[in-house]
Amino acid sequence: MELKLAGIEQRVGAATHLYPLDLALAPGAVTVLLGATQSGKTTLMRLMAGLDKPTRGQVIADGRDVTGVPVRERNVAMVYQQFINYPSMTVADNIASPLKLRGEQGIADQVRALAARLHIEPFLQRLPAELSGGQQQRVALARALAKNAPLMLLDEPLVNLDYKLREGLRDELTQLFASGDSTVVYATTEPTEALLLGGHTAVLDRGELLQYGPTASVFHRPKSLRVARAFSDPPMNLVAGNAAAIGVQLAGGIVIGVALPRMQGAGSVTLGVRANALRIVARDGDVALPGKVELAEISGSDTYVHVDTAIGEMVAQLTGVHYFALGSTLTLYVDPRLAYVFDAQGDLLVAPEGA
Repeated sequence: MELKLAGIEQRVGAATHLYPLDLALAPGAVTVLLGATQSGKTTLMRLMAGLDKPTRGQVIADGRDVTGVPVRERNVAMVYQQFINYPSMTVADNIASPLKLRGEQGIADQVRALAARLHIEPFLQRLPAELSGGQQQRVALARALAKNAPLMLLDEPLVNLDYKLREGLRDELTQLFASGDSTVVYATTEPTEALLLGGHTAVLDRGELLQYGPTASVFHRPKSLRVARAFSDPPMNLVAGNAAAIGVQLAGGIVIGVALPRMQGAGSVTLGVRANALRIVARDGDVALPGKVELAEISGSDTYVHVDTAIGEMVAQLTGVHYFALGSTLTLYVDPRLAYVFDAQGDLLVAPEGA
């Protein structure tokens, strides 16, 4: 489906849930809606589905204005945070329900094929209540896939599952989306999930659409500080500085030598450094940031170390398991070519080379 939102706005009483926005989804691809809770993701999906009517603007599907057309008159599949299955029907009948509505042939074979793809084939004769949370969510996903709708909306479908289940299902969904024909819209609060799903990403914050484009492009070149904050996990290190001919001047006499646009000349800027761009072993051209360890966290195969430096607290994401004594001295190193610079208004001035 080719879906376009033109001048969409949503207000409820005096509260604005979505500020005016335009968005044209890439047909047959995955679009991730990325943003914190109450950023407007669910509101936008409800407008796409026809569950709500916008205060202003149009929803255009395949060239047809469907603004205000209710969801029952649209061919849309939806999966929510809370898995919704028919409790009195077996898993097989849950998956088959949209196929029966369409009068499909070979329903049993289609159900088995979908169940096999989502690894729930052994549970086809069970009731949903007899399954784990992860298995129930797989049933809801299988039913949505069985509908074979041109538009599939998934509102944080994995958020209530434990870590291992989320990882497994996320990988499977990426493959399923790639092999399907539906235009998929997937809402998440997790930047890592957006990167894994790929496709295109729309970054939302407090009801505003901040940036939309290919996921890798939005990640590597966030157009503003707001996008950089929303699309970083762990958060990007942000440090106040001043622009000068030699680069960005920071506290403690530290200078990050980046070429700034001539128009900038002088003034306040913000330096941004991703956690995985910081190192504890120097390379040629690196700038040293000496400091003391405030906290070290081991997460999976990475270590996150918080260091109090002359320019403020910096968080480094180090590959592997490392142990640091609290209060011990540690120097972080940053390559100026990996730095971001934002102007006083928060707009992107400089992004890392090749980004």
